[in-house]
Amino acid sequence: MILQTVFQTWLPFIYLYVVGGIFFFSGMYIIIKSGSLDPKKRKHKFWIKVLFGGYFFFLFLHAFLIISALYL
Repeated sequence: MILQTVFQTWLPFIYLYVVGGIFFFSGMYIIIKSGSLDPKKRKHKFWIKVLFGGYFFFLFLHAFLIISALYL
């Protein structure tokens, strides 16, 4: 039962955030290296924080909802 739960819920979660994270962080690296978002500028720093914060916000929210659905 536990192994089935892992395969049905946690593997898609891990795949989503690992593979999606690779694309996200690669894209962020390209954006920052191209100069489209300059971390030295105040407004750009804000948007970088929003983008990274959004990624981790949804990661933790998704994990919390899975844990809530399975174990609470």
